[in-house]
Order: sequence, then C-alpha cells, then structure tokens
Amino acid sequence: MARDLREELKQTRPFKSLAQEAYLSLQRTAAVLEHELELSLKPSGITATQYNVLRILRGAGPGGLCRGEIGERLLRPVPDVTRLLDRLEAMGLVARARSGGDRRYVTTRITEAGLGVLGKLESEIDAAHARQFGHLGDGRLKTLIGLLGQVRDR
Repeated sequence: MARDLREELKQTRPFKSLAQEAYLSLQRTAAVLEHELELSLKPSGITATQYNVLRILRGAGPGGLCRGEIGERLLRPVPDVTRLLDRLEAMGLVARARSGGDRRYVTTRITEAGLGVLGKLESEIDAAHARQFGHLGDGRLKTLIGLLGQVRDR
C-alpha cells in the first residue's frame, strides 16, 4: 500500500484540496527520484542537469545543437545554459564551435569523453529506473505517463 503523504510529511491537518495533495505528492516524488539519480551520478562528478545535457546532445547526433535548442529541451529549465555548457566544456564532455556564416551561432556537440561518461552510467541509471518504477508494471506506467502528460497539457 502507498505511503500516506500526510504521515510522510508529519502533517497533522488535512490538505486544502485533492489538487493540493496531488501537487505536493508529485513534488515530493520528484524530489525522491531526483535524489536517487544524483546519488547514482555523484561518482561520475556530474549533476542531473549536466547528465540531461549530455543525453540531449547524444540524441542530437553529430550535428549538435545551439545553446537555445539545448535550453528548450532541458527537463528543468536553468537560468544560464551558457555557464552550464562552460562547465561541461571545461570537463571535456562537450565541445563548442562557431558557425562560419553567423559567428553568434555556436554549435555544441558531445565529445567521446562525454559519450564515455554516459556509457559508464547507463547500467546504473537503468537499474535505478527499474528500482523506482519496476513494481508498477507496464500498464500502470502507461497510465501514469498519460496522466502526467494531461497535467502538463492542461
């Protein structure tokens, strides 16, 4: 049986509404899931946001993406994508190059080192997802995905 959020938060009063309880439950769940991801990533020396950027760039292929496109694809928006990319570049995980026609357009690509980091993390992240969601089964996962999509689309 699922844990009661009020007990988990040591809250004695009822929630104002089901919508408030749903929101707080979603926030608490996201925090728990992100904490587990951060623990999995810690040995590699990257954050969840940096991991997200590397996955985005791997998916983009050899053409890479500009800063704005990376920012639009992030799971959680960050205020300064440039600094995020600066740190990844300093770590040797991404490389940036200016376009010949428009010097303002800078393309970012994942490096072999960045691909290596993702490759080393893949089994650990897959195992974390299995621990987090495996008990739900495919049908319930599809329902969860659909409900979350409806919340985002509202």
